[in-house]
Amino acid sequence: MPRTDRVRLRTLAVASAAAVVGALLALPATTARAVSPDIVISQVYGGGGNSGAPYTNDFIELYNRGTTPVTITGWTVQYASAGGSSWSRTTLSGTIAPGKYHLVQEAAGAGAGSALPAPDATGTIAMSATAGKVALVTSGTALTCGSGCAGQPGVKDLVGYGSSASSSEGSPTGTLSNTTAALRAGGGATDTDDNAADFAVTAPTPRNSSSTGGGSGGGTRIHDVQGAARTSPLAGRSVSAVPGVVTAVGPAGFWYQDPTPDADPATSEAVYVHTASAPGVAVGDSVRVNGTVGEYRPGGTGGTANLTVTELSGPSVTVVAHNAPLPAPTLVGAGGRVPPAAVISGVTSGDVETAGSFRPATDGLDFWESLEGMRVELDDSAVVGPTSKFGEIPVVPRGSTTRTARGGILLQPADANPERVLLDDVLAPTPTATVGDTLTGATVGVLDYSFGNFKLLVTATPAVAPGGLAPETTTVPATGELTAATFNVENLAPGDPQSKFDGLAAGIVTNLRSPDLVALEEIQDDSGATDDGVVAAGQTLAELTAAITAAGGPAYSYRQIDPVDGQDGGQPGGNIRQVLLYRTDRGLTFTDRPGGGSTTADSVVDDAGTPALAHSPGRIDPGNSAFDASRKPLAGEFRWHGKPVFVIANHFNSKGGDQPLFGRYQQPAHPSESQRHAQAAVVKSFTDQILAVDPNASVIVLGDLNDFEFSRTADLLTAGGSLVDLPRTLPLDQRYTYVYEGNSQVLDHILISGQLAALPYGYDIVHLNSEFPTQLSDHDPQVVRLPLP
Repeated sequence: MPRTDRVRLRTLAVASAAAVVGALLALPATTARAVSPDIVISQVYGGGGNSGAPYTNDFIELYNRGTTPVTITGWTVQYASAGGSSWSRTTLSGTIAPGKYHLVQEAAGAGAGSALPAPDATGTIAMSATAGKVALVTSGTALTCGSGCAGQPGVKDLVGYGSSASSSEGSPTGTLSNTTAALRAGGGATDTDDNAADFAVTAPTPRNSSSTGGGSGGGTRIHDVQGAARTSPLAGRSVSAVPGVVTAVGPAGFWYQDPTPDADPATSEAVYVHTASAPGVAVGDSVRVNGTVGEYRPGGTGGTANLTVTELSGPSVTVVAHNAPLPAPTLVGAGGRVPPAAVISGVTSGDVETAGSFRPATDGLDFWESLEGMRVELDDSAVVGPTSKFGEIPVVPRGSTTRTARGGILLQPADANPERVLLDDVLAPTPTATVGDTLTGATVGVLDYSFGNFKLLVTATPAVAPGGLAPETTTVPATGELTAATFNVENLAPGDPQSKFDGLAAGIVTNLRSPDLVALEEIQDDSGATDDGVVAAGQTLAELTAAITAAGGPAYSYRQIDPVDGQDGGQPGGNIRQVLLYRTDRGLTFTDRPGGGSTTADSVVDDAGTPALAHSPGRIDPGNSAFDASRKPLAGEFRWHGKPVFVIANHFNSKGGDQPLFGRYQQPAHPSESQRHAQAAVVKSFTDQILAVDPNASVIVLGDLNDFEFSRTADLLTAGGSLVDLPRTLPLDQRYTYVYEGNSQVLDHILISGQLAALPYGYDIVHLNSEFPTQLSDHDPQVVRLPLP
């Protein structure tokens, strides 16, 4: 799939260069006029309760920009119309600590909007939504001025809002509306005694005494933007002078982190700033950012099941200093924050973004969310999936449990391994790594999210200590043992390089020991992915069988049925199908019975108490809706030293369209599985017909079932005990044929009938591909050795 999202190429409007970065080396200087050393009016909003208003009440917000507490008992906030001289008052009481706000709730309008945060004082002043005058007075005496009010006795601060305001400090602010307020810059800390310069007209952001302060006291901080939640409590609002240090720079934005975090581990201290073009800042710059808080959902229209990433967009950035120390990374794993071991999300139904109950201590999704954007460190992390073609490496912190015998981490019914995280190469190259390797020392990066996964964007290439993992080779079969294997060869077509054919041949000959029978999945037609109506696969199979012979293997024959063009799913134009590949030099022969075709349903015949296939090869119920846009099972009747053996090769419906484990919807929906359940029921019915004629018949059902050994799909096939699923018979730490996003899991199966399962068979999943960065296929093959007389 396209990976443009990995470099965060957003389709948001590009801000002007001046708006994106104000590359200043210091905050703007103040004017020569006397400014308030402590309490100022930090926000004015008069549209409360009106049509479209976000809040039900008007409000006036105060802020202590000083360094000591200030007692305001007996003070008043006062309001007059834009041109009037009659002032209404609300009396104040209490103390405002440095860096803290004081929210004064005033009159309500017609009722639109939400309630304000808990106010610190309450009045009944009905303010104009567009223009007026607000004063902070150190007494209870009502003002009487219409103009020149800033110079009146007791006036601590004055804000004229709207162009028609007859009195203000300097020029009045812009005109407000039902949906906008006047917000003082710097989180309330900026005061030049010029209302027009000090205030921005933007969405109201009421803050009370519980909110974190601004200016030198902190302003709105990054942890206020992130909140202890899966989405920002300030989403859609403008914030100003949010401080932090740049920790990483990408092509369309940067990450920055607060060097003075709060005490709550549930709130991230970092956030991404989306500049839409080269950001013009450097790692180590101490900055203050104005911008709009947003939630960006990666993946476009196809990513609706992804979580969102909190970001600041449309920013203006002030560089306060260069070469500031970077905030220390948060250690994840032993000795630091330990991620949950089993639960990804405790949300049982619905959209986590509206579910509440943020639980980073117990839920893996929330754990990683609480670190969004932050510098994170993993020490001696374990590689549990190979480096992908996209440069991603799944790792887990040191000490994680439920590992496979070869160093991976096992997917289990109640444990999808929330401790996993993907390393990504967006900011620095990732190394080539294999399952079982260790990334020695500290791996450090910034935590991001895309394509359904949390990703640590490394800021330096980690060092790799090889674990020594090597491809496996199975046991040589004994004389008289029938060997049957299944191998998904991943879209094999004549257009593939010869090295792929040679590698697959070597895997069959050397690692699988040239089985008597190999069920192949994903054999493409002779024109590969070219959608030209070709369905024949003779050239593909000729190249593979020739490569096997060249690798020292025996001559193989094959049986297959060409599908109807475009009806079996898979890569468009490829017409993938299953093939029964077999050798005839050890006692195995194929029983050909004509009549089988792409749309002809095979059946079981009772031949005087001996089962037989009406067509061999044949397809099982190809017209059944269970196989719409999916591969149809291929049945074949063989003879092993004269005794019948029935083989059904399968490639069930893929998991495409299922929701991601670390996704927006919990628990994730798996809509693809209903078709696999129906497919399993059809195959089980067919094998039951064989065993109804002869309960001791030799039946082998194998292939890529695209589902786990603990799945309902496997349960349906094994219902009643007539078939035994061989992956279920292995020790837990050996049950995997595929590694996806670091989760080792079973997708490929061999099932055998009860008569075969009663024999002292040997079964082996042969790990050739899934754990290694260089792969001939993304699946591992498997083989069963059956000691038939």
